[in-house]
Amino acid sequence: MNLTEQIDGYCERLDFSFWAEPVNAVTNLAFLVAAVIMWRRSAGVPLARALAAVLFAIGIGSFLFHTLATVWAAMADTLPILGFILLYLFAVHRDVLAWPAWAAGLASAGFLPYAAGVTILLRDVPFFGVSSFYWTVPILLVLYGAVLWRRFPALVRGFAIGAAILSVSITARSLDETLCATFPVGTHLFWHLLNAVMLGWMIEIYRRHMLEGGAAGR
Repeated sequence: MNLTEQIDGYCERLDFSFWAEPVNAVTNLAFLVAAVIMWRRSAGVPLARALAAVLFAIGIGSFLFHTLATVWAAMADTLPILGFILLYLFAVHRDVLAWPAWAAGLASAGFLPYAAGVTILLRDVPFFGVSSFYWTVPILLVLYGAVLWRRFPALVRGFAIGAAILSVSITARSLDETLCATFPVGTHLFWHLLNAVMLGWMIEIYRRHMLEGGAAGR
């Protein structure tokens, strides 16, 4: 694998200069703003602050990818997103379902084979294939909501809002190339803006749950 190989994957990019995707690059500020807001709001909830730190890393990684456009920058973009998902699942398993940390960790790792399976199923489906991995998350939020809604209705309403925002966000990501002829800057910027809102919201509903006592009384 050539980590310095450059990638042209978005409508806005016309060449491989640093600022070839100015809108996609600058809209990553939304992640940083959301991370700072949630860091301040999450005082006293350590795992919520850890999620805010990962959210900040998502913004940095995405900025690197939309400026440098290399394979290693793509990894810096996607790995923090995966880290956020795994950490959030750990928080749900430990602090909502009240599982011991070792069980929460194992269950969270189960996301990897689940995501691989769903990605394979969706990758050749028209429209869904271009963002097949990302669709695993709203699907999972709906599944967890179905299990938890009787015990934690407020949290599940939060999951539903998060899934709805993310679904719109993924749609914007998926249409970036399709709408390029009529919208030259592309639609990927909405992926950034909506995801910043969605990820901040997911931290917020977890924070609220913990301040209300949480399932484990932490």
